[in-house]
Amino acid sequence: MTETRPLQDSQAPAPAPAPAPAPHAPRHRRVATPLGTYLIAAEADSVTGVWREEQSHFPRPERLGPSAERDDILLAGAEEQLLAYLAGERTSFDLPLSPRGTEFQHAVWDRLQKIPRGTTTTYGAVAAELGRPRAAQAVGAAVGSNPLSIVVPCHRVLAGNGALTGYAGGIETKQALLVLEGALLA
Repeated sequence: MTETRPLQDSQAPAPAPAPAPAPHAPRHRRVATPLGTYLIAAEADSVTGVWREEQSHFPRPERLGPSAERDDILLAGAEEQLLAYLAGERTSFDLPLSPRGTEFQHAVWDRLQKIPRGTTTTYGAVAAELGRPRAAQAVGAAVGSNPLSIVVPCHRVLAGNGALTGYAGGIETKQALLVLEGALLA
């Protein structure tokens, strides 16, 4: 029979290193912009969200994952495009997108991407274009829960009377984006 002795400190096994996050795991980056701080989130090879800090519909921490390394190519490219857009040096985005949502939300978000820069539309017009003319409120809810603010231009949707309403990042931000794009006068 062998004798068992307690391990001495020098004999204790080294703690296992923390596992590296899986390449498909959620991750995010904070970006300071002229309109406030934004968080850009990604999973695998797609951007899943662009949110203004403290906006309504801000995601839970587990959806964001840990802060990404500076050398994350996807998030670095998304940051570069966002900053160039807000500086007026870029007029559109070229990013792989993978927002989470229902089939209806995706239909609305796809339609939002077809609104030309420098123009606006209404919730009712989007509903009619989707073949659901009585679904303006449902369109408004889908627009409001858009996880890709600025990239998917929900700021280009106005109330039926032309009022700037319902922007999760704040009406001032919506107005600033529309001025930047030439849809409103400063």
